[in-house]
Amino acid sequence: MAKFSLPPRYPLLVVISGPSGVGKDSVLKRLKERGANFHFVVTATTRPPRPGEQHGVDYYFYSAEEFARLIEQDELMEWSIVYGDYKGIPKKPVREALARGQDVIMRIDVQGAQKVRRLCPHAVLIFLTTETEEELVRRLRRRATESEDALALRIAMARKELEHLPEFDYAVVNREGHLDDAVDTILAIVRAEHHRVQHRPPCRL
Repeated sequence: MAKFSLPPRYPLLVVISGPSGVGKDSVLKRLKERGANFHFVVTATTRPPRPGEQHGVDYYFYSAEEFARLIEQDELMEWSIVYGDYKGIPKKPVREALARGQDVIMRIDVQGAQKVRRLCPHAVLIFLTTETEEELVRRLRRRATESEDALALRIAMARKELEHLPEFDYAVVNREGHLDDAVDTILAIVRAEHHRVQHRPPCRL
């Protein structure tokens, strides 16, 4: 008779992505407020810190030379140029969290999620969205923080990003006024993933 044993449990790399305006930052903030047992990824940037921001808490603040060194050493999971500054996800803190058995969660844009999928094919990719495209456009317009031209560009980009939904593992709707429902769904996804008989292989960085 074969000896019974439960399948091995590996820590998960969870990616929260989706277009601008769907509430990615709000979801991550609420997960932290609720004490979710994740390693929350901190992004590296070359922009200077704003008042009150702390290195290693809000961002890792690096000089252009330090950031270039991370690129050369292949120590970034993904990186891009945003409004003239470099932003990226350092591998080392993620690698260390996974090594101690802790689930890792990160919030990145759709293009960044595609890069993470190539680097770590078994990452759990969650697409955060609104119920309809029209609702997404309303949210972006309601911000009123940009010029009409910039807003039109952001809306066009968000519409293109919606087309990438089939590349993700899960879709979670963040309904207006129901943030905790979206957070509950994400936590349920993570719990279910840990109960798979065929667990996702670990991410090797």
